[in-house]
Amino acid sequence: MASLLATKPLDAILCELEERGEHSLKRALGPIHLVSLGIGAIIGAGIFVLTGTAAAKYAGPAIVLSFVLAGAACAFAGLCYAEFASLIPIAGSAYTYGYATLGEIFAWIIGWDLILEYAFGAATVASGWSGYVLSFLQDFGVRIPPQFASARGELLVNYNNHWERFARVKDALAAQGINPDSLPHMTAYFNLLAFLAILAVTAVLVIGIKESADLNAAIVMVKVSVVLVFIAVAGAYFFRHPAVFSAHWHPFIPPNDGTYGHYGWSGIARGAAVIFFAYIGFDAVSTAAQEARDPRKDMPFGILGSLAVCTILYILVSGLLTGVVPYTSLNVSDPVAVGIDATGVRWGSFLVKVGAIFGLATVMLVMLLGQSRVFFSMSRDGLLPEWASKIHSRFRTPYISTILVGVCVAVFAALVPIDILGELVSIGTLLAFVIVCAGVWILRVRRPDMPRPFKTPWVPVVPIFGILVCAYLMASLPRDTWLRLLIWLVIGMLVYFGYGRRHSHVQKLVSAPAPVAQTRS
Repeated sequence: MASLLATKPLDAILCELEERGEHSLKRALGPIHLVSLGIGAIIGAGIFVLTGTAAAKYAGPAIVLSFVLAGAACAFAGLCYAEFASLIPIAGSAYTYGYATLGEIFAWIIGWDLILEYAFGAATVASGWSGYVLSFLQDFGVRIPPQFASARGELLVNYNNHWERFARVKDALAAQGINPDSLPHMTAYFNLLAFLAILAVTAVLVIGIKESADLNAAIVMVKVSVVLVFIAVAGAYFFRHPAVFSAHWHPFIPPNDGTYGHYGWSGIARGAAVIFFAYIGFDAVSTAAQEARDPRKDMPFGILGSLAVCTILYILVSGLLTGVVPYTSLNVSDPVAVGIDATGVRWGSFLVKVGAIFGLATVMLVMLLGQSRVFFSMSRDGLLPEWASKIHSRFRTPYISTILVGVCVAVFAALVPIDILGELVSIGTLLAFVIVCAGVWILRVRRPDMPRPFKTPWVPVVPIFGILVCAYLMASLPRDTWLRLLIWLVIGMLVYFGYGRRHSHVQKLVSAPAPVAQTRS
C-alpha cells in the first residue's frame, strides 16, 4: 500500500525544467499567449452553448447566480493552481501536482480524470460548434444534410426553418403548444462537422505550439470583440425596453418543481455544476507550463488573469441573455444568436454566429493541447507507453499522442450527445480542482520552506473552501453522471494495475534494493 502513495521527488520534477534540445518541448509562450490560451478555452461553450441550456433546464434567470457560484469555486481553485504552476511549472498540470504531494495512485486518478476532462471537453465543444455552423449555413440557404451535424441517434426537428435537436427545443415547443409530430423530423447518423473540426485542430497542434498559440490569440481577439458586441447591443436594448427585461426576469429564481436541480436554489447549484465546464480553460493554461518562457512569473498571470476577465463577461452575458429572451426558449444550440435576433439587430446575429464558430475552435485547440501534454507527462513517468512522449524533431510537439487523442476525440464528438459529454467534463474538472486544493495544503505542511514565486493567500482557508464548494457542485450533478465517472475510474484502475504500476519509474525506485555498505576486512 505504501508504494501506491509514493511521491515523485520534487527535485526530479524540477530537473525536467532544464531540458533543452529537439527532444524537449519548445519554450515559446509569453504572458499574453498564456492569458489568450485561458480566454481561448474559457470563452466558448459556456457562453455560446451551455448558458442557454442551463438557464432553460435548471436555473432560469438565476443562471447569473450559477455563474457567480461557479466563479467563486474557480477563484479558490485558481489561486491554488497559480501556486502550483509557479512552483512546479511542468506540462502535466494537476497530474504532476498530485504526484508531488499525494502519491502515485492519486496522480494516476487525476491524470486519468484529466483525460476525461480535456478529451470529452473538446468533444463537447465540437458538438456545439457543429450546431452553430449548421445554423449559420442555413441562414444563407446552404442546406447540408442535418443528420450529419448531430450525434448518432439524436432526434432532429425542423423548427423555425432550422434543424434543431429535439431535446433542446422540446420545452419551447411545449410552451407554444406545438405538437412535435407535426414538424418534419429525422434521426442523426454521424456528426461529420464535429469530426472534421477536431481533425483540423489536431493538424494545427502537430505543426507547432507557437503557431497554435498565435492562431489562438488572433481568434481570441475576434471572439472577445463579438461578446462585447452582444453586451453592447443587448445593453442598449435593455435601456430601450426595460419592461421586456422585467417580465423575463420575473421570477428571477423560478420555484422548484419538486425535483432537486429543477429551478429554485437547488437549480442554481445544478446550473453552476453544469456550466462549470465553461471554466476549465484556466487549468488548461497550466498544461502549457513547460512551453512558457518564464513560467514561474507568467503562469499565475495567465491563470488568474484569464479567469477574472471571463467571469465578468459570463455574468454580463447570462444576465442580458435571459432578459432579452424568455429562459424557456434558450434550450437551443445557438442561444446567443437567438438572443441577439430578439433585439432586431440582424447583422448582430451574423456576427455572433461567426464569432462562435471561430471562438469554439480555439476551445477545441486548448483542450486538445492540454490532453496531449498530460499524456506526455504520464508517459515520461512510465505510466503510459513511451510513444506518448515522443517529440517530433522538427515541430517539437508530442505528435503521436496529439494525433491519437485527436482521432479518438473526433469519434466521441461525432457519436456521443453533447449533454452527456458536458456533464462528464464538469464532474471531471471538479474532481481535479479538489485534488489541487488539497495538494497545496499538504505541500505547505510538508515543505513550508520551499521558495514559492506565487503563494496562495490564507492557507488553509482558501484550499478548504475550494474543496467544499467543488464537492458541493459535484454532489449537485445527476446520479448518472456519477455512475459514468465511477465506470471511467474503474477502467483507469485496470489500466494502472495492468500497465502503469509495472512500468512506473517511481515504483522502480521504491522497489530497488538499498545499497549494501562496504566493510573493510
